[in-house]
Amino acid sequence: MPNFSDFHLHSSHSGDSDAPMEEMILSGISLGLDSMCFTEHMDLEFPDSPEDPGSIFLLDPEPYLREFTHLKDKYREKIRLLFGVELGLQPQVANANAAFVRSYDFDFVIGSTHVCNGKDPCCPSFFQGRSEQDAFREYFESILKNIQTFSDFDVCGHLDYAIRYAPNMDRNYCGADYQDIMDAILKLLLEKGKGIELNTGGIKKGMKEFHPCTFILKRYRELGGEVITLGSDSHDTAHIAHAFEPAAELLKESGFDYYTVFEKRTPKFVCLA
Repeated sequence: MPNFSDFHLHSSHSGDSDAPMEEMILSGISLGLDSMCFTEHMDLEFPDSPEDPGSIFLLDPEPYLREFTHLKDKYREKIRLLFGVELGLQPQVANANAAFVRSYDFDFVIGSTHVCNGKDPCCPSFFQGRSEQDAFREYFESILKNIQTFSDFDVCGHLDYAIRYAPNMDRNYCGADYQDIMDAILKLLLEKGKGIELNTGGIKKGMKEFHPCTFILKRYRELGGEVITLGSDSHDTAHIAHAFEPAAELLKESGFDYYTVFEKRTPKFVCLA
């Protein structure tokens, strides 16, 4: 594997992962990664579910920072480690999210929509009683609302994330059907100087395409988008940098010569060899 950088990783500091951070780092080293950015979940006002309380997605930043700092020093000669967070965006928590980001020296912040109008797209009830198309459009409209109300992030995470949990996943999904709302999202991101990520996490769940789908990825490039990170969205050691080689090929086919890494919230472009 080439010297990729994985900029979307969850260890046991995220409520939906049991993976020890050190084991993930050792796995990244064995894969020959150039860098890894941990992006632990921080989702304020995440709804409760029958399986778990929404509070599992509340990050305790102090133990996360302590362990990260220790391991960054321990493995400094072997891999570059970055301190990040994946913020769950909702309009009513925009001020609290902004205060949280200001409180720590993050290298990288992903802004993701995990909740749509108070509903979790992971839950089957999100899709019940309506077409998948109507559910997808509501989800995309919520992304637009979120980025209208909050700006302190670096890239917008897994743009068509809700498709991952649809009854038919992406079998009946075509990004071109939502070009109107997606153009509004992408143009606003570009206006605000924000990027997107190419997230490979849906592949391991059986999706045909990455997040976002190829149509949206190419449309972002057509509109002038340049900032794009690679992220596996891995919650375990087995899927770190999963499918990065085909993802890199897709980036090149979509008109990108580089992908992006961040340090101290500053982008750096890495050539796609």
